[in-house]
Amino acid sequence: MSETNSAALDGVPATALWILWSRAVESARADSEFSDPLAEQLCAAIDFDYSTFGSPRQTQVLRALAIDTEIRRFQHDSPGGTVVALGEGLQTTYWRLGEPELNWLSVDLPEMIALRERLLPAAPRVRNLALSALDRSWFDAVDTREVLITAEGLFMYLEPDDVYALIGDMAQRFPGASVIFDALPPSFTQRTAEGRTIARGSDYVIPPMPFGLTVPEARALPQRIPGVTGYRELPMAAGRGWCHPALLGLHRRLPLLRDHRHFIAQLSFE
Repeated sequence: MSETNSAALDGVPATALWILWSRAVESARADSEFSDPLAEQLCAAIDFDYSTFGSPRQTQVLRALAIDTEIRRFQHDSPGGTVVALGEGLQTTYWRLGEPELNWLSVDLPEMIALRERLLPAAPRVRNLALSALDRSWFDAVDTREVLITAEGLFMYLEPDDVYALIGDMAQRFPGASVIFDALPPSFTQRTAEGRTIARGSDYVIPPMPFGLTVPEARALPQRIPGVTGYRELPMAAGRGWCHPALLGLHRRLPLLRDHRHFIAQLSFE
């Protein structure tokens, strides 16, 4: 991929490079249990100055691991089912999981789908749709009853009303399915709206995140969105080193922090 092509990504699509880099750096570490060789290859092949992003984020890797675990569970329970990956960016999940016997539908903006088709290996079970996740026409591309929808690192960049409406429409169209997404508290997302620099060791400004959610607000979504019947929080590993597990433990235990943190939600549909 040329420097010109990488420079063509800006705003929200550019965050795909940041997340790819975090996974590649973690995968290359000798003391890490995370392995993503394809991410390492892609990161090396793309002509981009990743120092723009400051320090890689271990939380992006822990998020990927938690979602990997749930996809493996889905494969065990629903062999031949369909994973719909909304806003997949440069995720390499399908290959990291060993090309599972699942139908895989990647839905993303045209410029990102073009990159995926250029950079990622072809796979007979993987289909790409160049659409916004909010364009409901992707519903018609799902042809199995067993469905798991992921929105990794996506919903925070959408307007709240759009997120709730999309979840409600998915619940009506895919009964028995579920959606996995991660969320950040409003205290964080509001800082992005103010254009503050958040990435450590860099002047990189994360694009505005209109959608923030606390843990209690997420627990209440089954009462708020018709067709949503269940909520669970996916467990995230403590991470590598001593500092990250200690900070994560504080966020989970302290009353002032435990409801205002990054978390991964799974909503089940009636």
